[in-house]
Amino acid sequence: MNDPASSATTMPYLHGFSPTEQARLRKQARIAESTIFRNVDYSGARRLLEVGSGVGAQTEILLRRFPDLHATCVDLNGAQLEAARQHLGSMSWLDGRYTLQQGDASDLPFESRSFDSAFLCWVLEHVPSPARVLSEVRRVLAPGSVVYVTEVMNASFLLDPYSPNVWRYWMAFNDFQIESGGDPFVGAKLGNLLLAGGFHDVQTEIKTFHFDNREPGQRKTMIAFWEELMLSAADQLISEGKVTEEVVAGVRREMQQVQNDPNAVFFYSFVQARAVVY
Repeated sequence: MNDPASSATTMPYLHGFSPTEQARLRKQARIAESTIFRNVDYSGARRLLEVGSGVGAQTEILLRRFPDLHATCVDLNGAQLEAARQHLGSMSWLDGRYTLQQGDASDLPFESRSFDSAFLCWVLEHVPSPARVLSEVRRVLAPGSVVYVTEVMNASFLLDPYSPNVWRYWMAFNDFQIESGGDPFVGAKLGNLLLAGGFHDVQTEIKTFHFDNREPGQRKTMIAFWEELMLSAADQLISEGKVTEEVVAGVRREMQQVQNDPNAVFFYSFVQARAVVY
């Protein structure tokens, strides 16, 4: 869902780095904030490492929610870091509370035990070796540090009424990510990955966006946003021959129909893990 964390690799990134995509990432952070940050607690932490920080959308939320934190933000992509510099720099209350650094998540440019907390969100889905990234995160965390990792589980997506072009597109979207070296189902594997990486007290929580007639306004907002998320990859999927222009047109048509359906259902679950370094 997010921008890639960052591994020194040429693997293609589904969503691209355009200003439109950067704005989508900031919107995504706002829409998902209450769900992602429910039960996240960095009490007592001071030096946080954010891996795959992208445009700084999550950084702003972290620093607002936890006023004692200083965030060191690492991303591989220079365009994303420049967008983060502009975004965070527009908020004077954040002055002096963050550092932006270009770097590879699989080879972090920091000494061991440099941080007392870490945050990764929509990152491991985009890297060829999540285990290597988590090993590096563990290396740079001091004993007692807590890490939160939030990741996708794309098999959970459901849209009702059934929309065949959306389904075809979503399968192609996931297939392309797998073929490119990513993992759209990595959320379900976080427990195993963290245990294998030497983390302790590993806990996982399933978090869900589930909108129906009980919250029609939020349902419409989420379906409209999800259309943006999906179609941010359309040009690349078309150019790679994974979908046709007709399927993309069908996605647009069906998403609009579902958005306006009085009995529509949107469902998507993802996984958040919490672990500790001893």
